[in-house]
Amino acid sequence: MHFSSLVIPFLLPAAYAQLHTLAKAAGLKYFGTATDNNELTDTALVAALSNTSEFGQITPGNSQKWDSIEPSPNTFAFTNGDVVTALAKKNAQMLRCHTLVWFQQLPAWVQNGTWTKETLTAALQNHVTKTVTHYKGQCYSWDVVNEALEQDGTFRKSVFFTTIGEDYIRIAFEAAAAADPDTKLYYNDFSIENPSPKTTAALNIVKSLKASGTKIDGLGLQSHFIVGSTPSKEVQIANLKSFTALGVEVAITELDIRMTLPSTAALNSQQSVDYQNSVAACVEVENCVGVTVWDFDDKYSWVPSTFPGTGSACLFNENLVRKEAYFGAVAGITGASGTGTNSTVGNKKSSTEISQSGNTTTLNVPGCSFPGSTAPGSNKPGSSRPGCNISRPNGAGSNNTGSTATGSTATPSKAPNSNASGSNSSSSNAPSSNQPASNTTNSPISSQLPVSSSSAILDNPLFILLTVFSASMSALYLV
Repeated sequence: MHFSSLVIPFLLPAAYAQLHTLAKAAGLKYFGTATDNNELTDTALVAALSNTSEFGQITPGNSQKWDSIEPSPNTFAFTNGDVVTALAKKNAQMLRCHTLVWFQQLPAWVQNGTWTKETLTAALQNHVTKTVTHYKGQCYSWDVVNEALEQDGTFRKSVFFTTIGEDYIRIAFEAAAAADPDTKLYYNDFSIENPSPKTTAALNIVKSLKASGTKIDGLGLQSHFIVGSTPSKEVQIANLKSFTALGVEVAITELDIRMTLPSTAALNSQQSVDYQNSVAACVEVENCVGVTVWDFDDKYSWVPSTFPGTGSACLFNENLVRKEAYFGAVAGITGASGTGTNSTVGNKKSSTEISQSGNTTTLNVPGCSFPGSTAPGSNKPGSSRPGCNISRPNGAGSNNTGSTATGSTATPSKAPNSNASGSNSSSSNAPSSNQPASNTTNSPISSQLPVSSSSAILDNPLFILLTVFSASMSALYLV
């Protein structure tokens, strides 16, 4: 059969790209997103969230936090958390459970209680034990302790630290390990994405737990950034490796990159580069297991309410249209670059190139070979197909060159959960930190198929990459 006549039906799905599918192919365990109960009545969003080729993992933004789970002493309410858990199970998506011990979103009886070291330790152990036991066997990992550090690397003066001391961290990890020995246990924080006193303190938490024989499996870097102030890929790689060198895995757990509104073409282009660098850093570090965005669409982003005047921080806009940032994330996963050279990504070699010469952008998929795939009717692993290298004239804004930024801004969680300066991060389904924001633009392809600018699509090298990739994969079935 003639390839060119049969590949057309596959081009539209190709435009959808597949973040999780590509991430798995690049050696990660998942590409995922946070979500929250208030979003789950939005049928269009749930459909996009349930697309497991895009999102192979979800994190409950707020429904597993202490105020939701145990609103009064020893009275547990798992209903909201169970809704998100059931969705993950229905979709066969991995679940990152979040979070057991955090200084925010505590019920009044914890925050304002009259405690001794012994009574608060007992309440802490009881909460962790019963929560982890309830979700036993369902969570890939738990963020056991969230945001225990100040920006200067000292311990945050939470009710747990002021009453129990820094040993509350070990107590929480030991209780979680006893309740579910098979789940991965993480320490999670923001503003630890590049070298700083806070990053050093986070490294020391890992070292201290390991020295005491306490189980800790991972370190979560929230990665709430600001457009143009995102650490360079090289800085993020070196920083991730400083944690994996201690024998733990790492994950980007709450990625978003905000901008000051209104967005501009320049901000959108830079945001795409920043997403590319951040995602690529994880792909290129052995034992960085996955990337989670917080969350994937601007409609439910915590950023505008937490950082007034900023927004457009996510991969999709309010109408579930993929933005330029989305294609930056894809390029970060696939290893596509403007250098025209193949790169080794972690344990994998990326075979796709984006080369630019004059007014032309060329995507090269050498041989269109996908080792490990066997086309029906063929006993060869991997097949070469024609039509895999495409050149197109560059359109306006199609040349995204990398930028290196030193400052990191993060805010943790889907409800804001922290107040961070310099780096903004928050771990709740409204995140919790104070950072400046940047601008972002809508990219051509929508999950609902509205296409706002066809010429921009055709000129976008990342769009071409996705089309070529999907067409190449489709070709495997046409022999």
